[in-house]
Amino acid sequence: MITITADELLQRVRGSKKTSIIASVWEPGEGASLSRFQAEHIPNSMFCDASLALADIPSSQEGRNPLPNTDQLQRWFVKMGLNAESAVVVYDHSKGLLAARAWWILTWAGIDNVRILDGGIDAWERAGQPVVGGPGNFPATSTIRPNIGQLPTATLEEVKNHKGILIDCRERSRFSGQKESLDLKAGHIPGAINLPSGELLNEDYTFKTPQEIRQLFDAVGVTSGENVIVYSGSGLHSSQMIAAMHHADMPGAALFVGGWSQWAADQSNPVVRVD
Repeated sequence: MITITADELLQRVRGSKKTSIIASVWEPGEGASLSRFQAEHIPNSMFCDASLALADIPSSQEGRNPLPNTDQLQRWFVKMGLNAESAVVVYDHSKGLLAARAWWILTWAGIDNVRILDGGIDAWERAGQPVVGGPGNFPATSTIRPNIGQLPTATLEEVKNHKGILIDCRERSRFSGQKESLDLKAGHIPGAINLPSGELLNEDYTFKTPQEIRQLFDAVGVTSGENVIVYSGSGLHSSQMIAAMHHADMPGAALFVGGWSQWAADQSNPVVRVD
């Protein structure tokens, strides 16, 4: 299982089971992410600035959210006090995208047993549990070094040469090219099929059941994660889709890290639009 419910997390905390609770936060503006965390978070949480910990510097060559480097990850492992003795639970304050990114990056970087709090901080509050303000928990001593490459990725060239299934998990209006406010061109990569990651979630942003998720993939001709590459605009929705695939026992899909933001930045790359 890659998810944990609010009640299950509470039982872990009450049972004194070693658990690192990580809030993955991003807000625009200098210091805004930390301010959001300090305003409200789950007790015993550690702060993770998603823009600084979970991505490298954006560029047209690498996309809006490149993979973080090993030194960068190591600094944040220390800040978050990640260690081999504790399970890791990640959550966010929004639609699960930042928690999914944290799950993907930490798992890719060699952290075992990372779980997503299903429904985020809202699910915690719906379960009647308190939130607190302030600086958060003091980090434990970090005993883990990053061991990157534990989940599959795909480069731009690998996407161009891919003979399997390519899934675009952005919303349908962006896939069709009717809407684009973030990247330089509208449309999608030739040969891609569309399954928005949001369709794998319930209205409260919890994951649908494994059976429901498998049925949605089956409807677009995907029965496993093997020979599948997933992309979104910059790796957030695609991280969420891959998390959903693991939740549904469909591991193996590769993340095209640069996503549409990298593809669209090169004028020579072909684009498909749907009238």
